[in-house]
Amino acid sequence: MSVRAAVVGLGWAGLELWLPRLRSHPDFELVAVADPDPAARAAVGAVTGTPAHATPDALDAGSVDLAVVAVPNHLHTTVAAGLLRRGVSVFLEKPVCLSGAEADVLAAAERDGGGTLLAGSAARHRADVHELAGLVPGLGRIRHVDLAWVRARGVPRAGGWFTRRSESGGGALIDLGWHLVDTLTALLGPSPVRQAVGATSDDFLNTGEWSAAWRREQPVTAPTGDVEDTARGLLLREDGISVALHASWASHEARDLTLVRVEGSAGTAELRCTFGFSPNRQPESVLTLTREGTTRRLPVPAEPVGAEYARQLDGVPALLADPAGRGRAIAEARTTVRLVERLYASARADRDGRSEPVYQRITSR
Repeated sequence: MSVRAAVVGLGWAGLELWLPRLRSHPDFELVAVADPDPAARAAVGAVTGTPAHATPDALDAGSVDLAVVAVPNHLHTTVAAGLLRRGVSVFLEKPVCLSGAEADVLAAAERDGGGTLLAGSAARHRADVHELAGLVPGLGRIRHVDLAWVRARGVPRAGGWFTRRSESGGGALIDLGWHLVDTLTALLGPSPVRQAVGATSDDFLNTGEWSAAWRREQPVTAPTGDVEDTARGLLLREDGISVALHASWASHEARDLTLVRVEGSAGTAELRCTFGFSPNRQPESVLTLTREGTTRRLPVPAEPVGAEYARQLDGVPALLADPAGRGRAIAEARTTVRLVERLYASARADRDGRSEPVYQRITSR
């Protein structure tokens, strides 16, 4: 039986990522869309022939099995919690929540409403990440991980909601960094973070010329974003593994690069690729294994850009049918958002000239 799915939010993610994939996937039936913009509803309704609602309040468990929520970040918790309370399961685009308090709201809504919360986590479903994960058990005791996603030019619509902290919750860290932290969890499993130090900058944010042109969004005439375009973090996990994190919407690099390097006592595995949809990509994914001075390149399956998003959908019916999965997504999201909060707090403390006492308070948690 097909999963009856609705898409809530008809912005870039709803239109480009989820509508076409849900419509073409054999395990799903698109039964509704919802968005406050009448023009967006009319355009999608004309193409898909599905009911188009102004708000997600029209969706209930009697007509919808799963709502794919792709609204601006500051609406994630409100929209998802409302659906969960009505018993509608939710697939929520990252970031799942913007604070620990929002995580609590989502957990309560899932518990009380009977639906299941699923979290968007595209990167862990990439074929090259899967191949990297297969190397980790042979690396011995893991000591350190480098995580980076650095775009050449990729600020999402400077001046739009993505660059307003009140609506996005943050910049490159909560956007790209969320994917990197999720990849880390997929590779090594979850672990509390003992220490976290963060730094942010905004050298490229409001200049316009560094925008993500592939998103086909109209730029704002005089952008006044107030988030970071670059974030760096140094982490020490409770399991003793150190992590260097670097997320940038823009840089002086020629191409967008995603780097995941896992160093262990028996070797180092490194993946160089490009996450996401930017056309300014690395030519191909390169996976290497280094031991005792010898580096070997390993084969990686070729796949179309964005294949990981369709692959996420492949596993959704089984996740919805498994009652043991309830609570899992919010538990991981809670760990991630707490880490993001700590990195932002560290960066703010450094800018305010209060780095030492606040650092001690953060790292002692």
